[in-house]
Amino acid sequence: MQLFDWIVLVVTLLFIVIYGVWKTKGSKNVEDYILGSNETPWYTVGLSVMATQASAITFLSTPGQAYHDGMGFLQFYFGLPIAMVVICLTFIPLYHKYKVFTAYEYLEKRFDLRTRSLAAILFLVQRGLGTGLTIYAPAIILSALLGWNLTAMNILIGVLVIIYTFSGGTKAVNVTQKQQMFVIMSGMIITFFLILYYLPNDMTFTSALHIAGANNKMDIVDFSIDFEEKYTFWSGITGGFFLALAYFGTDQSQVGRYLSGKSVRESQMGLIMNGLLKVPMQFFILLTGVMVFVFFQFNPVPLNFNPNNKTIIEKSQYKNQYHALEQKLSALSEDKKVINLLYIDQLNQDYDNPILRKELVGLSSREKDLRDRAKEIIFKADSNSETNDKDYVFFHFILNYLPKGLIGLLLAVIISAAMSSTASGLNALASTTAIDIYKRNIKEEKSERHYVNASKFFTLFWGIVAILFASIGTLFENLIQLVNIVGSIFYGTVLGIFLVGFYIRHVQARAIFYSAVISQITIFIIYYYAIFIYPSGEEKLGYLWLNFIGAMLAIILSMIMQATIFREKLETV
Repeated sequence: MQLFDWIVLVVTLLFIVIYGVWKTKGSKNVEDYILGSNETPWYTVGLSVMATQASAITFLSTPGQAYHDGMGFLQFYFGLPIAMVVICLTFIPLYHKYKVFTAYEYLEKRFDLRTRSLAAILFLVQRGLGTGLTIYAPAIILSALLGWNLTAMNILIGVLVIIYTFSGGTKAVNVTQKQQMFVIMSGMIITFFLILYYLPNDMTFTSALHIAGANNKMDIVDFSIDFEEKYTFWSGITGGFFLALAYFGTDQSQVGRYLSGKSVRESQMGLIMNGLLKVPMQFFILLTGVMVFVFFQFNPVPLNFNPNNKTIIEKSQYKNQYHALEQKLSALSEDKKVINLLYIDQLNQDYDNPILRKELVGLSSREKDLRDRAKEIIFKADSNSETNDKDYVFFHFILNYLPKGLIGLLLAVIISAAMSSTASGLNALASTTAIDIYKRNIKEEKSERHYVNASKFFTLFWGIVAILFASIGTLFENLIQLVNIVGSIFYGTVLGIFLVGFYIRHVQARAIFYSAVISQITIFIIYYYAIFIYPSGEEKLGYLWLNFIGAMLAIILSMIMQATIFREKLETV
């Protein structure tokens, strides 16, 4: 990194932190600290909701996901717009009607304290893990590629977030996320057009899409009914719908964003904004990853994008075998470049040459074989190494091909995204702990200032916990998948509780409580035997289905228990 990159990075991050503290200091009461005094306009609600979900993992992992597997990951988001409509029609009006500080407060009004506490504890467990991951994800990539100390990176990102979240609560999170989204999208748009600029001169965007298509990177929709496939139209429209419904409707890190809206209508407009823009945004990020793939059809590419693995190999007895594979890949890259240029020339003459397309597919297959063999060698050299390099693809491109200044901006994008989602997570964890656990269970009356200070203390507490989680974290197959898997394990059960509360009025507290406990235990068992023991990608069940299964189990069991075991008249609220 050049001096100018450092200046861009430091100035951007300091501006966000200082601006957040300056604009939001001095919360007088709990409503001000947790709900932002209900002064947030709809566009800020929308941007805050988008920024909360768009963590650094989104901008690190998603392009790498597209580089390796194409656009199919977009199906994950197909259920999201439908979920936004359901939340706007049902969840938001009820939350505002009962004037709740957290989503789980509603559950006590509808059921009882035990059910509220169960949902709150499930949230605290999964969001505590998830918030640690939002810090860990950029930290491990930056430390690997830039040589920065991993623990220092975890602490740096965590401390920056704690400063303004501690100071201003929800309002600080909301106002800083506007700046963060501006930095994030500006950096991504500039990068996308730079990639296109770096492609061969006689190559059009259409030609680039043809090359991506020839390598099966543009297959967006898969209508197959295969429960082992992670991403299909059906898993996205069902499992993705339930995950989005749970995340945006019951996860306090998102609920807190729109509970701060000026009115029901402002909150609804903010979520509809998210529903309209989220899928196009993810499409754009995935397309950026596909364009990186096209770019590397004409430029040198490493055998494995994770630089740690290169270091491991150089110190091992397998380095000569690895170097031999690198030489084969280098020769293969030259062949790819020649064939792709010939293919472009044919496309410019309006002829999509099937023979050249077939050759491209063959070359890609040979490259994949070389990469798989390289992974085997890396694993032999160090069985604890992370051979999957999806999370390093985009950052490799940033460091090696972007001009100075823009590298600093993209680093700011990644760290800003980490700060954004981490801030929402800490704010939600603190709010839930202070309101649903602490305030609800203490006997004596306390002042408003006491609860503001308690919320600030829990912000600091969860910030430290998140940093500790980040410091002991380990990579899974792909960071963005890991975050969604953690959510999918817990979200289904919590969503089931809320859906029963909203729509099935005859089910009462004991029935839903025991059903939720059984549902969550069942999901743990399903996850362990169908997904966890197949870490290499041979899952017997796509993890998105856990959301659907968890919700349906909680709903159906509660109805059965209410009709058989707990036959009592329900007093509804």
